[in-house]
Parts: sequence; C-alpha cells; structure tokens
Amino acid sequence: MKQLVAEGQHPEILMIGCSDSRVDPALLTQSEPGELFMVRNVANLVPPYQPDGSYHGTSAAIEYAVRVLGVSEIIVMGHSQCGGIQGLIRLRSGEAVQDDFVSPWVSIAGSALDPYIDQSTSNVKDSEGSDHWPSVVERAVVRTSVDNLMTFPFVRERVEQGTLSLHGWWFDLGSGELWGLDMTSKMFALIE
Repeated sequence: MKQLVAEGQHPEILMIGCSDSRVDPALLTQSEPGELFMVRNVANLVPPYQPDGSYHGTSAAIEYAVRVLGVSEIIVMGHSQCGGIQGLIRLRSGEAVQDDFVSPWVSIAGSALDPYIDQSTSNVKDSEGSDHWPSVVERAVVRTSVDNLMTFPFVRERVEQGTLSLHGWWFDLGSGELWGLDMTSKMFALIE
C-alpha cells in the first residue's frame, strides 16, 4: 500500500460491475489493489453520454479512467440473478414500482428488453424458457452498456485509435462460469 500511495494509481483496466454483494470483481479476476479502477452500480449499467450538468457518477468515473488514468481496457461485467435486471423486467412488464431511483436508473437499459417485449400487449415474452430467459436479458444489458460506452466521444476516439479495448463479461453465479462478449458477433461464449 505504501508503494501505491507513493507512486499513485496506474490501473490498466476500468471494470464496471454490479453492486451485488455476491459478485466481487477483484476476487473473480484475482486482482491486487491498484490493478482495477472500479465502478459498481445497480445492474452494471453504462448510461449513454449526456453532458447536461446533472449528476453522473458512472460517466464521471469513465471519463476519469479514460482521460486521466489512461486505462487500456474497459470491462462491463454482469451476472446471473441480478436484482436490478429483475427490476427492469418487472418495470417493463408494467408492474407498479415503489422507488425513486432504481427504476429510472435501470430504465437506461430498457431497449435491451425490446426483443423480449410483446408489442401488442407490452408484456415481457418468455421466449427463451422460464429458467433461462432472465440470463439472456442480463447478457443483452451487458451488450447495451458496451454499446453505450461508444457514445462517449473520448472512448470512441481511443477505441478507433486502437489504444482502448472494450469487453463485456457475464458471470454465472450458480456454475462459476465466466462468459465473454465477442465484439464482432455480439454473442457470448464461455471464457476458458
């Protein structure tokens, strides 16, 4: 720790993960202090770029990591059984909600649910089978967050220069498996 204090932080990776207490990105990646610049929020969301003078904690952390720290990788890591994603599904299903902050926050990823919404009834379709379709939505939300990263001009510029790589990960709490997003096909595959 004395070295980190004396030399400052120089992480190579910005990790955007969920606030869920069961998922600790540092433990999963076996990272030491100073290796990851962490952002944790409900449902591991990246909002779109919106410099409107309002409070934007996640966006501020992305800007600091990219512009000040010069990270070379950004990882968005979602997980199974995500309460924030379950809240988004309930919200989009039309259930009444009693919160001030969670529903507006998770609505950032509302478009990720569009393929699973029956447009004639506005109900969420169970197109993947009741045991598996929430994980499909969780992965779709990771894709949406990775896509939203590209709305930040300073992120897009670095990606196009080849000095910044974006990654999407999804962690299965039950099996311990880690899945990675192929940036070309936009499909997830097991990381070995």
